Amino acid sequence: MKNRLAEPISNLKGVGEETEHLLNDVGIYTIDDLLEYFPYRYDDNSLKDLEEVKHDERVTVEGKVHSEPALTYFGKKRSRLTFRLLVGRYLLTVICFNRPYFKNKLSIDSTVTVTGKWDKHRQTITVQELTFGPKQALAGIEPIYSVKGKLTIKGMRKFISLALKEYLGDVNEILPSVLLQKYKLQTRKDALKTIHHPNRQDELKQARRRFVYEEFLLFQLKMQVLRKVQREQSKGIMHEFAENRLEQFIESLPFPLTNAQSRVINEIMMDMKSPFRMNRLLQGDVGSGKTVVAAIAIYAAILSGYQGALMVPTEILAEQHAESLVTLFEPFNINVALLTSSIKGKRRRELLDKVKNNEVQLLIGTHALIQDEVNFHKLGLVITDEQHRFGVEQRRMLREKGENTDVLFMTATPIPRTLAITAFGEMDVSVIDELPAGRKSIETYWVKPTMLERILAFIEKEVSKGRQAYVICPLIEESDKLDVQNALDVHSMLNINFQGRYKVGLMHGRLSSDEKDTVMRSFSQNEVNILVSTTVVEVGVNVPNATTMVIYDAERFGLSQLHQLRGRVGRGSEQSYCILLADPKSETGKERMKIMTETNDGFVLSERDLELRGPGDFFGKKQSGMPIFKVADMVHDYRALEVARQDAVELVRSQAFWEDEKYEGLRIFITETGILDGEKLD
Repeated sequence: MKNRLAEPISNLKGVGEETEHLLNDVGIYTIDDLLEYFPYRYDDNSLKDLEEVKHDERVTVEGKVHSEPALTYFGKKRSRLTFRLLVGRYLLTVICFNRPYFKNKLSIDSTVTVTGKWDKHRQTITVQELTFGPKQALAGIEPIYSVKGKLTIKGMRKFISLALKEYLGDVNEILPSVLLQKYKLQTRKDALKTIHHPNRQDELKQARRRFVYEEFLLFQLKMQVLRKVQREQSKGIMHEFAENRLEQFIESLPFPLTNAQSRVINEIMMDMKSPFRMNRLLQGDVGSGKTVVAAIAIYAAILSGYQGALMVPTEILAEQHAESLVTLFEPFNINVALLTSSIKGKRRRELLDKVKNNEVQLLIGTHALIQDEVNFHKLGLVITDEQHRFGVEQRRMLREKGENTDVLFMTATPIPRTLAITAFGEMDVSVIDELPAGRKSIETYWVKPTMLERILAFIEKEVSKGRQAYVICPLIEESDKLDVQNALDVHSMLNINFQGRYKVGLMHGRLSSDEKDTVMRSFSQNEVNILVSTTVVEVGVNVPNATTMVIYDAERFGLSQLHQLRGRVGRGSEQSYCILLADPKSETGKERMKIMTETNDGFVLSERDLELRGPGDFFGKKQSGMPIFKVADMVHDYRALEVARQDAVELVRSQAFWEDEKYEGLRIFITETGILDGEKLD
């Protein structure tokens, strides 16, 4: 049967060639596209009882003029007109800007209808629209569509009304009746009609609720089916090893595992023993002990007769990982090697031969690991640290160095649960949400730039004890656009301030990799006492001797980034400090600084950051895997996201989903995605 909704938009009455191009420009090519072009907001012009209206909400009221209008002028041709209006039991003040001509039209006891912003505290309405006489029979709730060029909101309303009249009967239900009944959801036809032509707010709420659930369910089904297909197509390694030997290794660790580490290790071991390939993301705050978890997984793979590979974004981080893992594995006769671009010639050839001949059981390195010349004897586990720093292709190349290799991604960027199950829906996610006992909390202070001298004195006090400090700046050099302290200026100022007493280093993104490594080595070895840097130090630097972090213009950073920067200190046994130098003008900026001083929990901060900034800004505008929903909002609708995910998991696991007629609409959607044909979602 022909799908009329797939007809080109030009088939709609009144859509000529020019209008077709205008509609194409906003992504509307078919009738279906037009029906699903939802309003981005609504203007509610229906009369309401002011008791129900929230502060700062837009409202329409009808009342009788209760006082003579007062008109005052200020500036050039600017005016303010006020009068009292009796609305039911309310006597409120109406304020009109730059409409002096209303004065002669307003008379006591005359009826007017006012639409504007309601100030509940002052009992005032600031006018957006004012009509003389009782409210006309206008549409109560008016949809506002996103338009551009010659396309108008009025025109869009007309086309959508025509499409609903002509094609609504062709709309098929996607959701099975069992889910519609379970959650008391509107049918797709009713919800489409309501979302474009709502009569009441409660109706609109129900239509929106229907589409929020539908969008989340379809996306999560896509993720779960992709996960199932990948899992079934990728035969994994069933690692077999002596449990008692793994326990001996765990007991040899210099500190006991936290409950969170133990839970995560159990999840990873279950994956490694299963016949399917592991595809797991390990999240853990700075200092939560991800490296130890990685070491236990690597040891399990080696006990099973395989090799392990650990890929990290920078040479200095690779060296630090190698140093700590050599210490852990030495008593167990595990040969650990480091491969970076600095290792060349004969030494490199000898190392690569050892990897190929299984004389090296664990190879740690940067992207040097994915070069063609690197061949493993029997690679069974690949771990990528700070996985978002590598491209999809780089991660794939490392995985394919072995056959059916288990994969563990690690990140120290706490990702809110709502984003984790959306962006990484096809992966299993483990979370270390607990810090090791005895770790000192970093003391965080928010200070104004006027206190700079006191901050410099504090840095000097810490450095005089043999400790080190970071000073972070948003920009490298002066910018006309932003009035922010830049790294070059700050470096120059600190050099003058500490001249002859302490060495001040400088690091920023324009330095080459070798130059950055040289600066970081000098800092790691305490040859540089104070390091001025841009955010390039955010990830992967471990200098336990650094106890002070000063962040200039801290209001310009997101909470998650501030937390990552703060995590560069507090890695040793001494008390550490983070000083946020900021003078935010916005309420959001002030709130951000306040939150930073109240908690060191990265997951709490990530949730708050998501609330303040939204998912696009949290990950960066172009983050792959982040879906764009038409109606749903991952932050505010997170409960619906959780419910939809659970439903998707249960559906994909059930036989009925793949056979029963009532799930046909969902199966058609899955088929159209191409996942079942082996296509991958990017």
